[in-house]
Amino acid sequence: MSGTAVKLLKDRATADGVGTPKNPVKYLNQDFEELRAQCLASKTLFKDEQFPACPSALGYKDLGPNSPKTRGIVWKRPTKIKQIDVLQGKSQSPVRCLLCAGWLHSDCWLLAAIASLTLDQDILARVVPENQSFQKDYAGIFHFQFWQYGEWVDVVVDDRLPTKDGRLVFVHSAEGNEFWGSLLEKAYAKLNGSYEALTGGTTIEGFEDFTGGISEVYDLKKPPNDLYEIIQKALKAESLLGCSIDITNAYDTEAITSRKLVKGHAYSVTGAEEVVYKGHQVQLIRIRNPWGEVEWNGPWSDEAPEWNYIDPKVKAALDKQSDDGEFWMAFSDFIKEYSRLEICNLSPDTLTSNEQHKWNITLFNGSWVRGSTAGGCQNYPATFWTNPQFRIKLQEPDHDHDGSSKDPCCTIIVGLMQKNRRRQKKIGEDLLSIGYTIYKVPKEAKDQTDIHFGKDFFQRNPSAARSDTYINMREVSKRMKLPVGDYLIVPSTFEPFKPGDFCLRVFSEKAAKSLEVGDVVKGNPYEPQVTDKDVSADFKNIFEKLAGDKGEINAKEIQTILNKLLAKRTDLKSSGFTLATCREMVSLMDMDGTGTLNLVEFRTLWMKIQKYVDIFNKADDDKSGTMDAHEMRTALQNAGFNLNNKIQQSIAQRFASSDLTINFDAFIACMTRLETLFKMFKLMDKNNHGTIDLTLPEWLCATLV
Repeated sequence: MSGTAVKLLKDRATADGVGTPKNPVKYLNQDFEELRAQCLASKTLFKDEQFPACPSALGYKDLGPNSPKTRGIVWKRPTKIKQIDVLQGKSQSPVRCLLCAGWLHSDCWLLAAIASLTLDQDILARVVPENQSFQKDYAGIFHFQFWQYGEWVDVVVDDRLPTKDGRLVFVHSAEGNEFWGSLLEKAYAKLNGSYEALTGGTTIEGFEDFTGGISEVYDLKKPPNDLYEIIQKALKAESLLGCSIDITNAYDTEAITSRKLVKGHAYSVTGAEEVVYKGHQVQLIRIRNPWGEVEWNGPWSDEAPEWNYIDPKVKAALDKQSDDGEFWMAFSDFIKEYSRLEICNLSPDTLTSNEQHKWNITLFNGSWVRGSTAGGCQNYPATFWTNPQFRIKLQEPDHDHDGSSKDPCCTIIVGLMQKNRRRQKKIGEDLLSIGYTIYKVPKEAKDQTDIHFGKDFFQRNPSAARSDTYINMREVSKRMKLPVGDYLIVPSTFEPFKPGDFCLRVFSEKAAKSLEVGDVVKGNPYEPQVTDKDVSADFKNIFEKLAGDKGEINAKEIQTILNKLLAKRTDLKSSGFTLATCREMVSLMDMDGTGTLNLVEFRTLWMKIQKYVDIFNKADDDKSGTMDAHEMRTALQNAGFNLNNKIQQSIAQRFASSDLTINFDAFIACMTRLETLFKMFKLMDKNNHGTIDLTLPEWLCATLV
């Protein structure tokens, strides 16, 4: 998405609140209230034609229509499965129930995230809206709300659930009579294309889509010294926390250790308390297994002897905090047994307490486009600079800065998230390896906000910070402290020419100014000033031979002479100028409206072409006689054009060949077209406001030239 589109998105959200928690986007234009009212009026149960109860909703490969796993599937409504409890919002919301996995054991990441929702009834009520149940106004329709790349989305589903032998095959409650988790999973599957699209992931993905928060991942093999304090602060700030044990091979999946912990399984962290044990402070941490069946049996487990040596009142208080499926363990054992910790920091519109610290959020949407903005990482200096670039200005230090440091710092969390990759699984697209690099903007460039930094800048300037190793996860994020200042963030894939859409977020303690770099469009092409006196005798003789008595040459004659001259250039690869390009040259240079060029006009055109030959050769770094699409960006800048990413993408699509190369005649065609469009716009923008209003005939004339 271009920077202009980002601004329009923000303006729209400000204007009518669309995409906010109070007014989410209606997914696939389905309005829950309207659809339910229609069903109640017609006394029918809702059937979702947008996500029908058929094999395509299950999956595309392992759960596809021809898979043995999907044979015998029957879609049933909860009322036909078992006696059910109320599915409702805040007043009678689901309690901290135990949820069980179905066939998709590799979706335990989602199971843990769903189970964590029950720990905060306010967050739960946002994801599972109020006023829907199996009693009052029941019509077989339900809706759920998810965060998706900067917007909240309301997803409608019917309550037909896949069963086999009378039992639910995916997420279900241990009691068998609560269906809110099953319906939530169905809505999430609809949002991602199918149930099978939910295979594989991390708990933080679910956390973020349920809250709009931004996550951090800690490797417990090398934890920071203050990790326990970070956990306590995160829990106090209503953050969601998950943990897991890495697997070393496929056979380890769901394997149970001797201490009754499940490998490759997603757990929730629900508490962190310190107790006095035999005269010493011991740090404890509370873990929840969403299965609710397998619990830690080591020190501080439910029946462990350690509990006999602490204050009975403290023990009673900690017991009261815990439910089935939860267990306590020493923090030191937690570090040894688990591999990673994931923390989801909540956004201001998700936090429910005014007392909690609220982050400030900056959000950018963008794209990596093959041949335009998919520049790859720093290992590819020839193309790295073509990636989308974003500026952020950190002006105020952290809340807790005491002024003692010469360089006051700002805490930020930067997260780069690739979009819609689950939906693209069925067409063979997988997650890209992604990362980002941050640079300090030099003082001399602080006011040059319209400049897209070029290759020289990145070769001269070291990075100020960066994400960790490029990895094929939906999001990479990192907490860091940077001195107050102006910074450039460059998100990229590891390899160049890998297309994808992304969302870049910056959470900061204090407000930060931001913009997309290079979003300003300008054109200042070379304009030689030529008179009769500037034309040499030799050039005049050549022209007179071409023009004859009429003293003018047309597009066909220009095509003939230019292609003869071009054929003599061994350093320029070309298939020859087309007649359409030559006609556009005439249109650009024809000042008197004759449809032909006189001597001065042709001399001016010839000087332009010579200038563009020099620009082409300079940009052609490898002297191949053609330009790569990224070399084209340099050539456009040298020709006087400042163009945003969206226009660069359009140019690559129109003028580059399938191998992303641009030959000389395509380059001249592009230059001629750009000059014509800028010239026409300037003529129509009579008040020099940067905008024009066109009637339909004017629009057709402008685009057909």
